[in-house]
Amino acid sequence: MITVWDTVPRLLAEHHYLVLGTADAEGRPWVTPVFYAADGTRRLLWVSAPGSRHSRNIAARPAVAITIFDSHAPIGGAEALYLEATAGPLGDRGRTAALALLNARLPRDRRLRPGTVEPPGPLRIYQAEVTQHFVLIRGGDTRFDNVTDTRLAVAPP
Repeated sequence: MITVWDTVPRLLAEHHYLVLGTADAEGRPWVTPVFYAADGTRRLLWVSAPGSRHSRNIAARPAVAITIFDSHAPIGGAEALYLEATAGPLGDRGRTAALALLNARLPRDRRLRPGTVEPPGPLRIYQAEVTQHFVLIRGGDTRFDNVTDTRLAVAPP
């Protein structure tokens, strides 16, 4: 039997970009798309420059919001995953495994080398530890009593 939770690992595997929502120290919001790799359903990895606006925002406020969806879905046919998470740079521990996960999703000619994602290289590996998963439930879904689109909090069975 397929459950609503099954949407989570499927969408994480199907898509390559997430929309990362951050806020600076004063609370000004910022969103940016980033290429990602999922490490299970509770951790997402990406590579960014530490000086980028979203990376600076994460340093000031590690709470983030993430959305994953297919931007080419027809109107009325969208599926989406919404995540609440805490984000930050990965650090030294686990870097090799994280790099392998990211590289497994990249074309061969775009793969990252260790020197690129560690000092003095220009990039760092970031991670988001997911604290809550939500799935888009389309308005009129016969499984639920909702007229309009809504988000449903889900957890692994």
